[in-house]
Amino acid sequence: MTSDRPGGTVKLGPYEIGRIGYGAMQLEHVDTAAATAVLRRAVELGVNHLDTASFYGDTTVNRHIRAALHPYPDELVIVSKVGARHVDAPVPLTLAQRPAELRTQIQLDLDSLGLEQIPVVNLRRADQGPGLIASGDQVVPIDDQLAELIALRDQGLIGAIGLSNVSLDQLEHALPAGIVCVQNSYSLLDRTSEPQLQTCATQDIAWIPYFPLGSAFAQIQSPTEHPAVQDLAARLGATPAAVSLAWILAHEDHTALIPGTRTIAHLEDNLRTAQVPLDDNALAILDAVA
Repeated sequence: MTSDRPGGTVKLGPYEIGRIGYGAMQLEHVDTAAATAVLRRAVELGVNHLDTASFYGDTTVNRHIRAALHPYPDELVIVSKVGARHVDAPVPLTLAQRPAELRTQIQLDLDSLGLEQIPVVNLRRADQGPGLIASGDQVVPIDDQLAELIALRDQGLIGAIGLSNVSLDQLEHALPAGIVCVQNSYSLLDRTSEPQLQTCATQDIAWIPYFPLGSAFAQIQSPTEHPAVQDLAARLGATPAAVSLAWILAHEDHTALIPGTRTIAHLEDNLRTAQVPLDDNALAILDAVA
C-alpha cells in the first residue's frame, strides 16, 4: 500500500484507506462518461475508498463504477450499504431491513459491481431518523441482521461488516460481530454521536460520518453557514466547507471522510481539505462552535 493517500491513512478492518475517500451517490445523476471521468481522477489522486450502494439509482452508480474502474486496482476498497432498496415511486427508496432482503441487496452489489466479494458492507439501521424509520415487518432485531451478515462473511461474499445510523447501545451490542466501521450523521455542529465516535476510537474502528456539511433534512444544519467557520475560512484562505471537513479529520485520528461530487473540480477541492492548516487556536475556535 502506498502511504501518500489524501489526508493520510486509517485502518478499515483489514484494509488501509485514505482518510479522504469518495462517496459515489451523486453519480446517480450523471451519465457514464461523466462518472468515469470523476472516478478515474479520484483514483489518480490517491483515493482508494469508494462508498456506494445498490439502491443508488437502482444499481446505476454501481454500474458506473464498474464501467470506469473494472478490473479494479488491488488497493481499491469498495464499501456498500444495505437496509433499503430502490422503488419506482416519487420517493424512489423504501426500507429493506429483513435478513433475506439484506442478502438480495448484497447479491445486487456483487452482480452490478462485477465482484466476487464486497470488501465492506454497512448495515443501515432505521430505528431513528434522519430518513426512513422502520415500521411493521421492517422492524427487525439487529441480532437477526448481524447473523445474516456474519453468514455472508463466512461464505466469502462480504469481507467485513460495518454499521450505519446506530445508537451507542447498538454499537456496543454489535462489537462481538467484528465491526470495522460506523457511519452516523455527524458534523462540526451536530456531535450527537460523539459517544459512538469515542467508542470507535477505543475499539480501533473507523468512523466515517455522513452529512458532515449538513443536508436537505431541516434538522441538520450546515456548519458552512456559521459565522465563526466563515471568519476562520477567510483568514485561512480556504472555503468554509474545507474548514468544516478539516476539523473532522483533526478531531479524531480514526475518522475518514467520503465527500461526494459530480465534478472533477469539486473533487479536487475536497481532496485539498487535508491541506487546511488548523493550529491550536483554530481548533479551539471550532471546538467551541457546537
